[in-house]
Amino acid sequence: MKIYGTQNSRALRPIWTAEEMGLEYELDMMPFPPRVFQKEYLETNMLGTVPYLVDGDVKMTESVAMCQYIVEKYGPTELCVQPDEKDYPNYLNWLFHSDATLTFPQTVVLRYKFQEPGVADGAVEGYSRWFVSRLKLLESSLEGKEYLCSNRFTIADICVSYAIHLASNLEIHQALKPNIKRWSKNLFEREAFKKALSLK
Repeated sequence: MKIYGTQNSRALRPIWTAEEMGLEYELDMMPFPPRVFQKEYLETNMLGTVPYLVDGDVKMTESVAMCQYIVEKYGPTELCVQPDEKDYPNYLNWLFHSDATLTFPQTVVLRYKFQEPGVADGAVEGYSRWFVSRLKLLESSLEGKEYLCSNRFTIADICVSYAIHLASNLEIHQALKPNIKRWSKNLFEREAFKKALSLK
């Protein structure tokens, strides 16, 4: 299994998952954005996006799907919530929520804050506020809970907490609401997260 990524990108999700499971994998960390600074990468992934996962004949472009693939292909593991568990629908919802609801507005902030600064300053402020407003469900769902699903650490925590990690890098400090701050601080103390974050 090979994972292509860049520092602090959504590649952190499948790398963290693989580290939690103690899996062997090859990692190719590139400069961001690779489609500009490592143009030959387009021969591997025509979209030029990261992460990208290759596992034999399997080729994947979506970070959350990679996490789900890894836990189901290389499990069994407690990181995966099974269909016969009560929290399975909740687990699926958080997996999709992590990108469709949370990191989508962040990508706009990332683009206009770092890649094209000064082009659309209003977008940075507006989409930052939009992202923070979308954290209501996460903050309320974590009341009295250590993890999102099934009273244990799962890839739902990995996938959703990436948005909080990214928010810190984007300096969206309003994201660190009390429950979110407590929950994410606990997750980011995990050795597998620290290892995934340190890989270059």
